[in-house]
Amino acid sequence: MDTGLGSPGGGDETIARTTARLLERPGDDAAHAERASALLDLGRLEEAERDAADAVRLDPDEVRYRELLAEIQSRRGEHADAAAEYARLARRDPRQVAWTVAEAAERMEAADAEKAVEAARRAVRLDPGSFEAHLALARGLVRVGDVASALPAAARASDLRPGDPHARETLADALWLAGHEAAAFGEFLGLARILSGDDCDRVVAKARSLYRQRAGWFGRLIAVSPIFAVAFRRGWLSVR
Repeated sequence: MDTGLGSPGGGDETIARTTARLLERPGDDAAHAERASALLDLGRLEEAERDAADAVRLDPDEVRYRELLAEIQSRRGEHADAAAEYARLARRDPRQVAWTVAEAAERMEAADAEKAVEAARRAVRLDPGSFEAHLALARGLVRVGDVASALPAAARASDLRPGDPHARETLADALWLAGHEAAAFGEFLGLARILSGDDCDRVVAKARSLYRQRAGWFGRLIAVSPIFAVAFRRGWLSVR
């Protein structure tokens, strides 16, 4: 989420300049925030979090500071803390659906799928036409294993943005959860043919698990062998 706190010049230059300002005015919240943003860009996350927290302490009502703190916490893997920050922002201005969607995403990363679903449901109520809100809801429902609700939610997200790879993958997950293994396998195949890198590897891994779950003894041997990925992408494999 862009907080608008970036500044011209390199990160080291910004850090030196804002440090000098803080030596003159230790309570300069804007300098703390600007330095935090520069530290974040350089990957110095622990220092960035300290500065962002100081900026929030000095001006608790400045939205950009809280957004910056939440972003840093997320990057540090402190997803529960990031979710709490986004929740605070959302309570102050419920019209900003992006904060509630961000809260849901952080709850998921914190392995708190039930609270992620709660946040996503709030986002859907606030903006029934939001693709991001419906996608977050579908992902949460899949994670908690809500068979009855996951598939309709995933289908709604796909309807709102047809062809979106994230929506398609979530729909495939929901189909698998609902027992429609062949349809899920077909969706994974379609995604594997258009994705690359880690995204493709993740989809192939899901297809491998699904195939191993449904195949006989010979199929299970194929699933654990290196030839699976090639055979899968070429459409030589199927499940019933």
